Amino acid sequence: MATTTTTPPARRSLTLLRAGIAAQTVAIFYQAATAGLLLSTSYGETLHSVGARVMYGASMVYLLAAVLAWRPGGGPARPILYATGFLALASVQVVLGVTHHPALHVPLGVLMFGLSLLDLGRSLTAGARGAR
Repeated sequence: MATTTTTPPARRSLTLLRAGIAAQTVAIFYQAATAGLLLSTSYGETLHSVGARVMYGASMVYLLAAVLAWRPGGGPARPILYATGFLALASVQVVLGVTHHPALHVPLGVLMFGLSLLDLGRSLTAGARGAR
């Protein structure tokens, strides 16, 4: 007799939420790396432009994951606020980049990376506390 174990919906939702935050954090870090290439190579602008689209998409995926973790998953609604904030910051970041305002674009990118790391850490430690 074979037994199958299924992952509870709340745990799957939390995993999806963590993956969304992690993808966003990696995408923002990639943007920092390609910003350096933007200044020093001919192909840096292309990489940074593609990375901007990926980062914006990752912010949208994070928001979707937060909504799915809340409503069907039964999780808290607070991550939706964080994800909405990140999507708003990403929108401002894209506008500042397109309009060539590096004096605001660069510090906002650093802030977004720091906040994304904090959010990822919060989600990982919150899950660890719940597992005890």
